[in-house]
Amino acid sequence: EKALGCSIGNLSDKKDVFTRADKIDFKSWDLQLDKHLSKAWSRDKDVSLVTKKEEWEIDLAKLDIRHVIAHGTYGIVYRGVYDNQDVAVKVLDWGEDGIATAAEAAALRASFRQEVAVWHKLDHPNVTKFIGASMGTSNLKIPSKDSTSESNNSLPSRACCVVVEYLPGGTLKNFLIRNRRKKLAFKVVIQLALDLSRGLTV
Repeated sequence: EKALGCSIGNLSDKKDVFTRADKIDFKSWDLQLDKHLSKAWSRDKDVSLVTKKEEWEIDLAKLDIRHVIAHGTYGIVYRGVYDNQDVAVKVLDWGEDGIATAAEAAALRASFRQEVAVWHKLDHPNVTKFIGASMGTSNLKIPSKDSTSESNNSLPSRACCVVVEYLPGGTLKNFLIRNRRKKLAFKVVIQLALDLSRGLTV
């Protein structure tokens, strides 16, 4: 009690220890608090944007790309291996080569994100199995055309990629081209039609 009494006594001897409430500038305090909270919120938001990862995103460092198997309008399809599984990797490039404007590229990326978000939930025998995807390709290593070179081809910063199971039978288009000179059996045509309709009605 004595110690407490002494400290209170000492405080009461000092001038300007207490500030009158009507002299406090609460407005400036509010502004400072808002500024501080805005900085903290912005910092947390930036961290969450960096660390947030979609459940369908894969670790591209585990992906081993071997060679090109097809070319498309917006990208190239490679054959590769992911976690000891044969896969097909489609690298999509929008806008870097003048194919699309910045707005079109942004719309395509948004559409891609929506598609893979749905695709990764599908499990159907007539739909190619989805392995994973990435909205960036910074860790993706594309082998150089020169087999003697140890360097890898660089990719545009806006490129995305999707990884699916590798189907050795090829595409339906290639199958029809290979068999264009002969008439397909009616049973085969019916089976193709059934498989397509089942896959499209998932």
